[in-house]
Amino acid sequence: MTFMKIKIYNTLTKEKEEFTPLEKGKVKIYSCGPTVYNYPHIGNLRSYVFADILKKTFKLNNYEVNHVINITDVGHLTSDEDEGEDKLVKGAKRENKTVWDIAKFYEEAFYEDLKKLNIEPANHYPKATEHIQEMIELIKKIQTNGYVYEAEGNIYFDTEKFEEYGKLTGRKQKQEETQSRVEIDKHKKNNSDFVLWFTRHKYENHEMEWESPWGKGFPGWHIECSAMSCKYLGEKFDIHTGGIDHVPIHHTNEIAQSEAAFGHEWVTYWMHNEFLVMSEGEKMSKSKDGFLTLQVLIDKGYKPEEYRYFLLGTHYRKKIMYSKEAMDTAKNSLQKLKNKIREIKKAEKKEIQKEKYEEQLTKFKENLNDDLNTAKALATTWEMLEEDINETTKLALIEKFDEVLGLKLIEKEQKIPEDILKIQEERDATRKNKNWKKSDELRDLLKQKGYKVLDSKEGSEIIKE
Repeated sequence: MTFMKIKIYNTLTKEKEEFTPLEKGKVKIYSCGPTVYNYPHIGNLRSYVFADILKKTFKLNNYEVNHVINITDVGHLTSDEDEGEDKLVKGAKRENKTVWDIAKFYEEAFYEDLKKLNIEPANHYPKATEHIQEMIELIKKIQTNGYVYEAEGNIYFDTEKFEEYGKLTGRKQKQEETQSRVEIDKHKKNNSDFVLWFTRHKYENHEMEWESPWGKGFPGWHIECSAMSCKYLGEKFDIHTGGIDHVPIHHTNEIAQSEAAFGHEWVTYWMHNEFLVMSEGEKMSKSKDGFLTLQVLIDKGYKPEEYRYFLLGTHYRKKIMYSKEAMDTAKNSLQKLKNKIREIKKAEKKEIQKEKYEEQLTKFKENLNDDLNTAKALATTWEMLEEDINETTKLALIEKFDEVLGLKLIEKEQKIPEDILKIQEERDATRKNKNWKKSDELRDLLKQKGYKVLDSKEGSEIIKE
């Protein structure tokens, strides 16, 4: 089987590169998952829509994909630099529950958001608490290779011994810089050193602790991803994804500890999505009150696929600004696109024009294969609907395009209840008699019952909102 060229931007090399898999026809992807102490906000969810498009683009190109998203349910402190409060403990205090209850509840909430956004499930969702032994074994490897030191009971990674530390940012650490902030943790040799295993901490009754060769405690956040990706994807894999905020610390530390353990390059391509920012220009953060969840958007009258459309209109490597105006534009655009498709569905079925089908599909693929240019892929979708192609071919293309776009463009046939159909018939009659006031009242009644009216010269159509 021949494969079309796919180009992706590699944060490691700072270049757009042609993708070459480690194993022909297969791609292994690891995506940094959520810390399950609160609902994900819509900025967090951008990372998973991006990873979903990446995975579906490879599938569109006939690759077999193995995708892993981890669940962090222990060890992630409120600062990525081993400082602050344990996020699970913070959530437990906030809601007066156990950390285990918090983790279970918000893990399920995360899956529910993925489902609403039409994000295809990963092959594996490993939980940190279920992979403690793998983390211990990995730390032992790093220790055997001479990259760790113990201080006051904690096991630290010695970044000074890893010559390529900081290669992901393109900025190697300077010793005088790293020493300047050692006072943050007086036990660190260098400020950039990080904890692999905690036995010394400030919690009197930390609920999540395990026995280890270094004493009873819990893992640092960074070691989790290295251990779990290694278990499910091997000691070397193709692509690691995450938000741009992971680059300077979390992903930098993952590379250091993994390559120190394995003695070779760990990941070939690093891909990162930019922030979603608010109208004030600040990135969305859970540390601030009033962060937006997907459910808040739904309560404001937006469908999850409308938020997805909003995200796809901007390249994943560009910041995207959230505003009501931008969401309204996305909502209206998606509605217009669906209206066009509904009209096409009414046409008489014909044979698919295979040559034109392949021509349009190739164009769509080329957009996505150029570093996931979803904005161009959406433009191609609109343009295709205006091409000299029969409606059956257009519908087949829309169905194929939507395997990647995930916008629910071809809606399932709905069974409309009898009482709703009667209101529709009454409204059609009032419109025929030019009783516009009564017509508007009946339209509003249908809206209250959850149905939208689409009027045309031929009559009206109602759809479930």
